[in-house]
Amino acid sequence: MAFSFIDSKSYLYTSESVTEGHPDKLCDQVSDSILDAIYKQDPLARVACETATTTNLVVIIGEITTTAKVDYEEIARKTIKDIGYNNPNTGIDWQTCEVVVKIHEQSPNINAAVSTALEHRNTNSIDNTEVDATGAGDQGMMVGFACNETPELMPMTMSLSHQLTQRLTYVRKNKIIPYLGPDGKSQVTIEYEFGKPKKVHTIIISTQHDENTSIETISSDITKHVITPVIPDNLFDKSTRVLINPSGKFVIGGPHGDAGLTGRKILVDTYGGVARHGGGAFSGKDPTKVDRSAAYAARYVAKNIVAAKIADRCEVQVSYAIGVSSPISISVETFGTGHIPDDNIVQLVDKHFDLRPGAIIRDLNLREPIYQKTAAYGHFGRLDIEFPWERTDKSEILKQEAF
Repeated sequence: MAFSFIDSKSYLYTSESVTEGHPDKLCDQVSDSILDAIYKQDPLARVACETATTTNLVVIIGEITTTAKVDYEEIARKTIKDIGYNNPNTGIDWQTCEVVVKIHEQSPNINAAVSTALEHRNTNSIDNTEVDATGAGDQGMMVGFACNETPELMPMTMSLSHQLTQRLTYVRKNKIIPYLGPDGKSQVTIEYEFGKPKKVHTIIISTQHDENTSIETISSDITKHVITPVIPDNLFDKSTRVLINPSGKFVIGGPHGDAGLTGRKILVDTYGGVARHGGGAFSGKDPTKVDRSAAYAARYVAKNIVAAKIADRCEVQVSYAIGVSSPISISVETFGTGHIPDDNIVQLVDKHFDLRPGAIIRDLNLREPIYQKTAAYGHFGRLDIEFPWERTDKSEILKQEAF
């Protein structure tokens, strides 16, 4: 099967990232900070925590069933402080903003379905382990992806976009560029030649700044301290277009500029649009929610397949029914880059990866308080921290059995 991406001599693709001060990412971090705080006391808690924000206001809602005693307001304020919103002039300040909390327990119907999978209801078995008994927390399909464009096996557009926003935050917090605000975005367009990255076509950086700094100063500082340290010389040439704050002024930002909501940056969280997406967001959800845990597992599968050199690009989809442990379907797509048939890859996945929710939680050690760190700069392919789903510990056995 032919694909224009693989067959084209010149193909442009774009991904974006946002900083931790973006209003949607502020919400993701509050939700995941609450999840982590609960998991430190109660790793069996059921958490579905949503956050919304606007000018000087944070609203925390959702369903949480736990024995943990945590102060939701205190967690929200600390998260906002750590991001850097510590001045009322920014439109939200960690000390003075209003925090509204409206939390109730998980529906008993959902709790029953998750706690006892369909496969184990109406049986007399008394030795079911959690792995056997845990049903999926919802229906849906989740997607994982990997490709050999970067050492971390991520799309280059997404990798560079995240590195730019992380660098924006670094130069702000370390006062290398002291006039920057917490809110910011990056966007990277790569020109591909027959499916391989050829060069960076366009870079866009939009960053919040103070009232008194000129666009000329911002452009010079961002080029020197953000773009140059991140973009490899071999991908940057005279034709590369660089746009810095193309809107002009970006003084009003964060929740004062735009309202924020948990789960609104699902492509920033994943693969920048390069892969398909099941539609479910991650942050604020405990791992019985397959929106999160199965997406992590699908990345784990796809990354091991590419690390084993079974395919250059791999997309894995897994689907579930609420309250049912075993996946409804598992599919693999290698976009014409597979070195064995995709059907054979599916057989390897079935043999070596247990994709029941309880097994995913066990194998990836997902009952640990690791989630706040995922809530900005992507859940996959991180260079600053290695999450359990980024391991390639099954690549060797896959390679041995594939060839």
